[in-house]
Amino acid sequence: MTDTRIQSDPKPRGPFTTWLSMLWADKLAFFAALFLLVALLCAIFGPWLMGDLATKQNLRGRNAPPFDLARGWLMILGADALGRPLLPRIVVAAQNTLMVAGAAVLCSAVVGCGLGLIAGYSRKRAAQWIMRLGDVIMSFPSLLLAVIVLYMLEPSVANIVLVLAITRIPVYLRTTRAEVLEVRERMFVQAARVMGASDRRIIFRHILPVVLPTLLTIATLDFAFVMLAESSLSFLGIGIQPPEITWGLMVAQGREYLTTAWWLSFWPGLAIIGTTLSLNLLSNWMRIALDPAQRWRLEMRGRKND
Repeated sequence: MTDTRIQSDPKPRGPFTTWLSMLWADKLAFFAALFLLVALLCAIFGPWLMGDLATKQNLRGRNAPPFDLARGWLMILGADALGRPLLPRIVVAAQNTLMVAGAAVLCSAVVGCGLGLIAGYSRKRAAQWIMRLGDVIMSFPSLLLAVIVLYMLEPSVANIVLVLAITRIPVYLRTTRAEVLEVRERMFVQAARVMGASDRRIIFRHILPVVLPTLLTIATLDFAFVMLAESSLSFLGIGIQPPEITWGLMVAQGREYLTTAWWLSFWPGLAIIGTTLSLNLLSNWMRIALDPAQRWRLEMRGRKND
C-alpha cells in the first residue's frame, strides 16, 4: 500500500516580500534602486553630517587631485578651487538637486492628474478649455520658458520649482485624459454608474486606481528629466545660486578648470548620470511590475531565485 503524501502550499509571502522578490528578479533595477536609496539617504542626512565640511576652505589644497589619500578620505574625490572637498559637497548637494526635482514632479503630477481626470470624465465645455490650456503650455519649449521666467524673476528655489512644475503639467494632463477616456467606457464603470455611484466616487474609487500605475511610471521618468532641466538651469547661472549648491551648479563652477582640473565637473556630472540612469532602469521595471498582464514574468523569476 503506497503512502499518499499531501504537500502543503508554501507559506504566502507579504506584499513587501513579493515586491522585493520581483525587484531582485531584475538585477539592473535592483542595483538602480540601491543607488537611488543611497542618493536619498545623502539628501536626508548629508547636510546634517557633512554640512560644515562641505563649506570648509583650505587654500593650500586648491584643485587637489582625486585619490590622494595622504590628504584624508574626505579628499578622495579631490577639492575645488577654494580647497573644499568634493565628496562632502556632492553629498550635501544631493538634497537641493533631489528636492527641487521631487517637488516639481509632485506639483505637476497632482495638478496635471486632477485636470486630466476632469477633462477625460467630463463632457462639458470646461474639458475643452483645460485641453487648450495644456496646448498653450506645450507651445513653448519647456527649458526656454524656464529661462525666460527665471530671467524676469529671482532664481530662488520656489521659483525654480514653480517654473519646472508648470512646464511639466501637460505631460500628466494629456496622459491622464487619454487613460480616462478609455477607462470610463469599461463595464465596471458603467455598472457603478447604473448602481447610483456619484461621479466623485467613480473617479477616485474606480478610475484613478487604474490610471495611477501609468502615472507613476511617467513620474519616474519625468523626475530624471526635471533633474536634468534643473542642472541645465544651474549650469546657465539662473538656477540655485551660491552659497547653496546643486550638482548642476558644481558642474558649472568647474567648467573653467576642465583642462587643468577635470574632476571638478566630472564627479557631480557622474552623480547626475548615475541618478538619471537609475531612474530610467527603475521606470522600466515599474512598467512591468505594475502591469498585471506582464507581472508574472518577474514573479516567476523571483520564485526561481528563491
